[in-house]
Amino acid sequence: MKTDELREKYLDFYVSKGHTLCESDVLVPTWDKSVLFTPAGMNPFKDHFLGNVELEYTKATSCQKCLRTGDIENVGRTAYHHTFFEMLGNFSFGDYFKREAIHWAWEFLTEKKWLGINPDQLTVTVYLDDDEAAGIWENDIGLTTDRIQRLDEYENFWPAGAPTDGPDGVCGPCSEIFYHPQGIGKGKDVEIWNLVFTQFNRSGDPPDNLSPLPSKNIDTGMGLERIAATLQGVETNFHIDTLKTVVDAAAEITGINYEYESDNGRFLRRISDHIRACTFAIHENVYPGSSKAEYVVRRLLRRCTLEGKQLGHEEPFLYQLVPAVIQSMARPYPELADTSERVQQVIKKEENDFLNQLDTGLVRIEKIFDSMKSGNRTEVNGDEAAELYQTYGIPPELVESIAKDRKCSFDWDGFKAAMDQHSLISGKLATTVMGDSGPIDEIKKESKSTVFLGYETCESESTVVGLATGKQRMQSLDKESQDQQDGSEHVIVLDQTPFYGESGGQVGDTGVIEGPNGKFVVTDVQKNGDIFVHIGSISEGSIAQGDSVQAIVDPDRRDAIRRAHTATHILHYSLQQTLGKHAQQRGSKVTDDWLRFDFSNLEAVSAENLTTIENMTRDLVEQGSAVTAETIPLDEAKSRGAMMLFGEKYPNPVRMVSIGEFSKELCGGIHLTNSAQVGGFEIVTEESASSGTRRIVALTGGKAEALKAATGQAVSQLCKHLNISDSKIIDAFDQLAAQVKELKKRIETGDSRQSAVTSVTGGEAVDYSQQRAIIRTLAGKMNVASSDVAARVESMLAERDKLTAKADSMSTADRIDADGLIGLAETVDGVQVIVHNLPASNPNMMRQLIDQVRKKTNPVALFLATKAGEDKVVLVAGVSNDLVERGIRAGDWVKEIAPIVGGGGGGKPDLAQAGGKLPDKIDEALAAAKEFLTAKATS
Repeated sequence: MKTDELREKYLDFYVSKGHTLCESDVLVPTWDKSVLFTPAGMNPFKDHFLGNVELEYTKATSCQKCLRTGDIENVGRTAYHHTFFEMLGNFSFGDYFKREAIHWAWEFLTEKKWLGINPDQLTVTVYLDDDEAAGIWENDIGLTTDRIQRLDEYENFWPAGAPTDGPDGVCGPCSEIFYHPQGIGKGKDVEIWNLVFTQFNRSGDPPDNLSPLPSKNIDTGMGLERIAATLQGVETNFHIDTLKTVVDAAAEITGINYEYESDNGRFLRRISDHIRACTFAIHENVYPGSSKAEYVVRRLLRRCTLEGKQLGHEEPFLYQLVPAVIQSMARPYPELADTSERVQQVIKKEENDFLNQLDTGLVRIEKIFDSMKSGNRTEVNGDEAAELYQTYGIPPELVESIAKDRKCSFDWDGFKAAMDQHSLISGKLATTVMGDSGPIDEIKKESKSTVFLGYETCESESTVVGLATGKQRMQSLDKESQDQQDGSEHVIVLDQTPFYGESGGQVGDTGVIEGPNGKFVVTDVQKNGDIFVHIGSISEGSIAQGDSVQAIVDPDRRDAIRRAHTATHILHYSLQQTLGKHAQQRGSKVTDDWLRFDFSNLEAVSAENLTTIENMTRDLVEQGSAVTAETIPLDEAKSRGAMMLFGEKYPNPVRMVSIGEFSKELCGGIHLTNSAQVGGFEIVTEESASSGTRRIVALTGGKAEALKAATGQAVSQLCKHLNISDSKIIDAFDQLAAQVKELKKRIETGDSRQSAVTSVTGGEAVDYSQQRAIIRTLAGKMNVASSDVAARVESMLAERDKLTAKADSMSTADRIDADGLIGLAETVDGVQVIVHNLPASNPNMMRQLIDQVRKKTNPVALFLATKAGEDKVVLVAGVSNDLVERGIRAGDWVKEIAPIVGGGGGGKPDLAQAGGKLPDKIDEALAAAKEFLTAKATS
């Protein structure tokens, strides 16, 4: 049976049993802070199991995309381990329980209409004390007792060991189904299904710590790849139809003959697994990076790159496997084809970046292991691993893997300490199963959801259904108690609210909640599931649970947020029209007349394209298109061309926001009614957000108008500073930068000649769009914010004047050449000793003079000093080689004298330099230098 057919049969079976078919949740559930990736089929249903939401259905079935890295070292080594896999599941939320779950599992596995597995090849396990499940298997299904094995809580309880070891929370026994390919008692069995019966709430230590849940649930999981391998009669999951094509493609591209038992076979299986995981993750806009989910993707790709190198592949090749992955998964996930080119580009770039560092890094790794061997060490030092990562980009897991191959261990604690708890370690983030059990969860269980009224109004009559301070549920909040506390967060939950809770990039509203006895100032609103949590403080009196209150949003701030949010949609359209469809949103933040928009793009946006994007957005704003929102079925939104963001989880029905005929996006945010209400639109910056992601920050409304005025003022200042008209500003700046560079070079080399500089004159006024381009170009040239351009140019003019004065003083100062210095020499015991103060000099000039003197005479020792600023001294000493052989060293000379001028230094035996901060002590230092050398020469 083909894998796609198996997936469809499973879902069809449970739909026939009254289950609601749920599409796979996204692989990266950004709203669930307890996990980096979706780890199991039950994960999207957490709130359903906990009773935190109103249930639209009580039975569900799904095939969920999952990614885990806990057993990553086993991937490719064993028959069944993966990072990316699909989990078939059926779930009951207080509906059916053990009897139905067991009967249906047996029916699906054994009936010829479904899988048709020979019942004589199946056995089961149950929890040690679960007589109910054992009885159903024996009495209802008809299994003999020798085919029902009872195991302890570490084998047949979820979470494993929960009764004894915890954690507290919902838990229950489970029953596993095993398949015996060669018959019971022959060969190795395979676990193909796990039925979890969540029937207890665990609280505290045993005994008597398991209380029956009022509502019992079912959570089952069957790995699609594993059951496919069982039905297709292959020895490993990697040989099923959807994975073997990827393994074969990897073998062909690397030029390696695939052999199951060989090391090369293990490498190819691991590469196939990892590239499948990365294709899905990058499709959902998780690019290789340095933290959290992005770090996992980088880690997987770099493991593959290293294994490819071990296979003799020196060039990027992983990106060529993406089409094979997409083709193998085309039936259930056709959307992968939409991002094929982008995914390949991202992977190829990561491969190139890593390969450029890898050779040097591998040499360093070998040195580490050689050092360990010679020093009788068997553990890789954490500091060494941290240096490998920071310098060569080699993930610690790769080093750990190499260490295991060489029978060595890895110092994870030392690595973490060396990284100083860097966010990279979050790639090993611990996960939780069912979340916290704090006051908000209690309120969710009681109230389920908050009715949101904010699309229609900024005010509402509401009832307080919950309050909390820190982690404590409260019956009331009052100002006096609040003032005595240590800044703990105060929250209010209402039955209905006009306040928008932060989501979809739009920040939460602010305002007030006024009750009969007090007022609460709302400074933020967050969503927790379907609950809106109002965060703030009591400004007067008190508010209690059950109070009827007036909830009032700050209308001016709300309008400013609406302007920025509508402008974000228009900007998104302009980006895709200018850069291409790949320029898709990867994150955003929308607040009052300010927006930040992250989008997929592998390189910086050119100044020309940025101007095009800005002007297009302005033109669309000024068109005055109607902004409408409607709630429609998801399929209808797709058919009408609504933009779907890869990696986003959409409800059904969905809310579609349209701006004229050009923009349709699925969005839960609050918008204007007409695009012209955006007012001004100004892009402030375009910069890198992370690898493969660019970021635009822009302003709307009043803030945009303020920036426009500031731009005009900055251009006027530049014209005044540079004595030029608008159109010649950039030319004049380039001239100024060249002057500064030339002056620094003159001073450094001591060259008194002045280069001819062509002056820039004339010019004419330009329009505002061109003024913005001028400011943006100068900001890029100087690597400063646009708001700092005029001040930076002014400071460059001051620097030019200062450098000019210094260069002029050098040209008019008494100059001395090598012959002049030789003429100042005093002979001490056959050594020509030259100690001299050089006015208006610099280290480079001083070293050049020393070299010139040493070429003209021998033996010679020189000690030169100069005042390099109000509080800066430079000392340079040099001796000829024959003096070095006599034990007279320049480094010793400057070390001895530098403290006199309040400094220190050193260098080579024949040439050394020191600095100081006491120019008034130069004469004293020179006298001491002469005395030191005289003593050395005569000793």
